[in-house]
Amino acid sequence: MNVFGTVKTSINTREAAERYGVEVNRHGKALCPFHNDRHPSLFVDDDHYHCFACGEHGDVIDFTSKLHGLSLYDAAKKLAYDFGITQDKPPDKAVQEKLNKKSEARRLRENEKLCFSALMEYYKLLQEWMILYAPKTPEETPHDRFIQACHHLSYVEYLVDLLVMGDSYERTEVIDMMMTDGKLKKLQTYLKKMKKEEKACERRKDFAR
Repeated sequence: MNVFGTVKTSINTREAAERYGVEVNRHGKALCPFHNDRHPSLFVDDDHYHCFACGEHGDVIDFTSKLHGLSLYDAAKKLAYDFGITQDKPPDKAVQEKLNKKSEARRLRENEKLCFSALMEYYKLLQEWMILYAPKTPEETPHDRFIQACHHLSYVEYLVDLLVMGDSYERTEVIDMMMTDGKLKKLQTYLKKMKKEEKACERRKDFAR
């Protein structure tokens, strides 16, 4: 078992946050250490964290990496050291059973990161379209992108909320839905296409100047 697997099996995100001085209340909320947070906007669960203000999101290793300015590998080593995990000692039966039970959870967590990243990017894009392409007058025919934003923004926001605040069952449901019939891959491809179109548009504007 490598240091990443050992750390993720043995230490949860809330334990690490509290160990490193972040006070988490009974609702899982805390002041975010990644920006000047005056009102608790950080949500800390056992297997992930998310800031509703600055958008920081990840697992226990991501949290430690960001908090201390370390690479992911160095963050994992720091966690192992700070929590007294000995890498040279093979896991006992209880730890191994815990690892086996969480193997599927880790796979889901990796998929969850991919789903969250794509959905959050799409959500921000739809928010921009709601503003940029809103009709200027009641008589103006709505732009296709404005219509798309109207149709999908609330649903995408709902999916993002489930990945952030939902329980394990709800998050798994979102992940399974996104993985079915290549939905995630299609969304990622669509977002890349939109980025290319945006860059091409910017180049045309610069050339026109």
